[in-house]
Amino acid sequence: MRRRVFATAAILAGLTGAGSIPAFALADGGDPGHRHDDRGSHGKHQEDGDDDALFVQTNKAEGNTIKVYDRDEDGRLAPAGEYETGGLGGFTIGAPVDALASQGSLTFHDGLLFALNAGSNTVTVFRVDGTKLHRLQVVWSGGLLPVSVDVRDDLVYVLNAGGEGSVQGFELHKGQLSPIKDANRSLGLHNGNPPNFMTAPAQVEIDPEGEFVLVSTKAANVMFSYEIGRDGQLSRHPVISDAGNTPFGFTFDTEDTLLVTESGSNEVSRFELEKDGELDQIGPSVPNGQQAPCWIQRVGDYFFVANAGSSTISSYKVDEDGKLVLVEAVAADTGGGSIDMTTSDGFLYVQNAAAGNVQGYEVGKDGSLELVTEVKGLPRFENGIGMEGIAAS
Repeated sequence: MRRRVFATAAILAGLTGAGSIPAFALADGGDPGHRHDDRGSHGKHQEDGDDDALFVQTNKAEGNTIKVYDRDEDGRLAPAGEYETGGLGGFTIGAPVDALASQGSLTFHDGLLFALNAGSNTVTVFRVDGTKLHRLQVVWSGGLLPVSVDVRDDLVYVLNAGGEGSVQGFELHKGQLSPIKDANRSLGLHNGNPPNFMTAPAQVEIDPEGEFVLVSTKAANVMFSYEIGRDGQLSRHPVISDAGNTPFGFTFDTEDTLLVTESGSNEVSRFELEKDGELDQIGPSVPNGQQAPCWIQRVGDYFFVANAGSSTISSYKVDEDGKLVLVEAVAADTGGGSIDMTTSDGFLYVQNAAAGNVQGYEVGKDGSLELVTEVKGLPRFENGIGMEGIAAS
């Protein structure tokens, strides 16, 4: 059902890596005296404060910022400040509601927050102290229009959507990113900069065992799997697998199986990640009857999908027989162009770009969603640009 392909297709011309890259532009932020003691864990941690927070990236073209909200034990949000990233927001061409057309442009990991400045091709690293942010570094992303970032232990990989598209690997040490030699790989997509939202790659993620970096491509209908070398280098050529109709967001449900949204056919599929990096589909794709399911977030045993075209959230689960099933086609009606999501402490937070708000839902034991909080006044999607990126501590 799925094919294993190496770099021969026309859309993948130029797949060979870029080799070593030029010296990275590096600028310490306004708090150079603070450095983070990286503990190498993948769990939630607050170094200096015990306040739980939600972070929303405004992606403003004139100057990207992070809005911070305090989260109480009932999941409710209260404004707690706004911080400049030192970079610019950006956009893809023709996006209907999601400026970056991606999942994971803002990521929290072990007391650090990683923000992507798509308009200035940089990554900002903040140290998180409760609801306060301290900017540590602004570093070149290794390509054009960075749209997705993932972190595992001391490795960070950034997906750049502009031009040919690329993945750049970094080593993380005490709150600082250093580019890894031989960890920059072209996707060979031959886009412009900015790219069209459909031809731009959507997400980068490291598998749970830390063996592969995966990238979804949308219009190419494939996913790339790069093997991670001993020091974070990436294999020269990826394994390329068919991944359905316009694969967008994805998340793992076990160490070697993952769920992928097929935004072109309004379905979700489940795949097994083989030892060689190939993806094999498990069972049929499962439709939800909604429009443009792009983002997916796991909360406990349930997987929630944001449907941008119908402004709804659908819920899925994997049953005892390993079969992917639709639980509720409409678990929530957000009414605002739902895009990226995050979770913490049993709550699901949804970014609604058309409405300019974030909604928080308590997730019930049966996967039901109960609205518990809403914050307004965030940048609405207008004239091709708007907020994108959400994370929680």
